[in-house]
Amino acid sequence: MVGAEQDIPLLPVPNPMLLTVGIMTASLIQVLDTTIANVAIPHMQSTLGATSDEVSWVLTSYIVAMAVAMPITGWLADRIGSRRLFVSSVIGFVISSMLCGMAQNVTEMVLFRALQGATGAFISPLAQAAMIDTNKPSRQAQMMAIWGMGIMIGPIMGPILGGWLTENWNWRWVFYVNVPLGAVSLAILLAELPSRPIVKRRFDVAGFAMVGILLTSLQLLLDRGNHIDWFESIEAWIYLFLLLSSAWMAVIHFSTASNTLFDRALFADPNFIFAGFFSVAIGVVMFAVMALLPPMLQRLFGYGVIDTGMALMPRGVGTLLSMQTAGLLVRRGVDPRKLIAAGFTIAGISLWEMSGWTLQTDYQHIAMSGFVQGLGMGLVFIPMNASAFATLPALLRTDGSSLLNLSRSIGSSVGISIVTSLLARNLQTSHSDLAGKITASFTQVIDFSTLDRFQDYGEAVLRLVDAEVNRQAAMIAYVDDFYLMMWMTFAMVPFTLLMTRANLATPTVPEGERLGAQQAADLPH
Repeated sequence: MVGAEQDIPLLPVPNPMLLTVGIMTASLIQVLDTTIANVAIPHMQSTLGATSDEVSWVLTSYIVAMAVAMPITGWLADRIGSRRLFVSSVIGFVISSMLCGMAQNVTEMVLFRALQGATGAFISPLAQAAMIDTNKPSRQAQMMAIWGMGIMIGPIMGPILGGWLTENWNWRWVFYVNVPLGAVSLAILLAELPSRPIVKRRFDVAGFAMVGILLTSLQLLLDRGNHIDWFESIEAWIYLFLLLSSAWMAVIHFSTASNTLFDRALFADPNFIFAGFFSVAIGVVMFAVMALLPPMLQRLFGYGVIDTGMALMPRGVGTLLSMQTAGLLVRRGVDPRKLIAAGFTIAGISLWEMSGWTLQTDYQHIAMSGFVQGLGMGLVFIPMNASAFATLPALLRTDGSSLLNLSRSIGSSVGISIVTSLLARNLQTSHSDLAGKITASFTQVIDFSTLDRFQDYGEAVLRLVDAEVNRQAAMIAYVDDFYLMMWMTFAMVPFTLLMTRANLATPTVPEGERLGAQQAADLPH
């Protein structure tokens, strides 16, 4: 049992719940912007007079800038102070959001989105670290549940909110909505957020350059792959060469150099390594599914934006319930490895059920599958993060948080790229297979060889048949993606056995890393 003198936060604050509201508001608007702009792309293209290839950089620039900036979160937080960096990030994110809403051409939009990604990159890692630092060790699992809700639900609500704002207002409000929410968050952070002590760390220029080239080339390869027909283009081979070269040099650099961008102690903690691995898996499954479902429901099932939102809402409800349950079970001493394994199993079962969908699947089945999948992902997220930070020294939390968030971001990019590429390929294959079976003997109703006698009516019949073949082929392609993600999810379960059990019921703040109330009061605000 942890004594009261040990169960104190690293950075005590007068009003931790108010601070939590400010932190979560900042996290929510940043996570929302990873998906909220997707549905507004066609409207942006029309207003800004951009081609489809040009407007795709609106999404790519944000993702690339965020991926490149996120790894230096720990160094910047130590160098200028975590409070100053957090506040500056929120200010920069709000200003860049306003600029995105005011953009008059695609060049301005791409530049402002890159600025938005670069400033917003620090918010999630700093938010996660602040939630842990400012709460008692006995409450950290609960705080991770609250933080996880915003991270998991944000991508679900993004397309829904973006669609509603675009339809009822204007696509520019997709960005303007961040301004009032950001102002509320900023006011709370200025009033309540403490700062860690400033630590003078030498900036690892070589390490940052290698990581930056690696992440940039990876993101560009994933985001541009479909547009350039993958390795049929010399552009893709350039990205691959830069990716492999920088990865090879980065491994050597971080293994041999001193004072590197990331402390090697991070990679000596097995639970942290597995948490990063599982974060990639969560990014692949969660974001890939969220990329597939809205267009599938709208194009194949005929759902509107609101109906799509209602069908996806149970996924968020399931996530909320399981996160709170997982937080409670963790505090009561349940083995986190069992919770993670159960979560992946439940999520895999929901994907197995989705792999049996047809064009006749009703709303209740879609909603229930999402609810079950939300339950599974929520069960994974909390014990995974709690295990990652349970044995990690407090001084490494910001670096660790930035790497975990980066892992999830990379997973989402990889997952979305995989499923969209397979979707396009399987759609063509399925269409070819189905079309080959549409003959007069198969239909027993229409003799296609005689349709030319009916001229326009015959062409209309052929268009109807082709449209139905397209719908069926698309459904088969979606089901194939769900089936693949099912096996990817089930494959994660055995890896939980390799984790070491962390005692999360009675965590403590290690001696020498605890800041008392008076010390916290002396820190810069």
